[in-house]
Amino acid sequence: MDRIAIEAEADPTYDVLVHATSTPPQPTAADAIAAATHAVADTLKLSAIICFTATGSTALRVARERPGLPVIGLTPVVATARRLAAHLLQASVDELDYRAGRFVVRGSDRAIDLATLARSAGDPANLPDGMAPENGLGEHVMNITDVFTFPSGCHVAEVEIDPETGAIRLVDYTAIDDYGRLINPMLTEGQVQGGVAQGIGQALLEHTVYDPRSGQLLSGSLMDYALPRADDLPSFDIALIERPTAANPLGVKGSGQAGCIAAPQTGMAAVLDALRPAGVQSLDMPATPSRVWEALRAATPDRV
Repeated sequence: MDRIAIEAEADPTYDVLVHATSTPPQPTAADAIAAATHAVADTLKLSAIICFTATGSTALRVARERPGLPVIGLTPVVATARRLAAHLLQASVDELDYRAGRFVVRGSDRAIDLATLARSAGDPANLPDGMAPENGLGEHVMNITDVFTFPSGCHVAEVEIDPETGAIRLVDYTAIDDYGRLINPMLTEGQVQGGVAQGIGQALLEHTVYDPRSGQLLSGSLMDYALPRADDLPSFDIALIERPTAANPLGVKGSGQAGCIAAPQTGMAAVLDALRPAGVQSLDMPATPSRVWEALRAATPDRV
């Protein structure tokens, strides 16, 4: 179960500042906040910014995997704002239309925006009966997150192997993924690129080595532990297909870990496909040049 508190307030820079507070405490990533920001701004039809004033493991999931939750939280906030707007505009709730951050009395020029309502909500003199100033335009919502999403995709890698040295060159990498509705395609593609790079490192380079006698860690620094660098990677060919899910209001699916889940087996499958004609049937990660060279020599002892 995810819990989130939504509060709207006036802000001089943005149309309205939206705070989303979630528990328990834990840092939230900037790209996750950006995704939720896009979702909130699109819902309110204005350049809103969402600020996670208190964050947590729940908030991280909310922003990155469940950005629909802030949108769910905005529904009662907008309803409260509509009630206050009707009171201040001396109209009934049913007479109001919401357009781009403003409540407008239908058939008139009377209107009030969310920022003004957020300021007015803190003054008891402005409030209708039953509305408390300490609540402002804030609401608490709960969402039972028992419905999962299932992103999918297909990754293909092309490698070249030097049989004399065992060195592997990743020639090409193609990823076609479905993450549902894309709130920010650029951020999503960046997540895929980073995840694929991490997965390739796991498949071909990264290895934690211990001394077999003493147990001393031998790859304790980046001088010894090989991470993928720019010259180890090709330009990735990434295609994102949008097939929205019905599991949440935005139709989004998880994307943050997809690249690093798919890339290791994709890379290793390509390596084994290349080695199979030489008689190599299996190879453990990471497929370092020494391991590849040893596997080739074991499969073709007449070449030693």
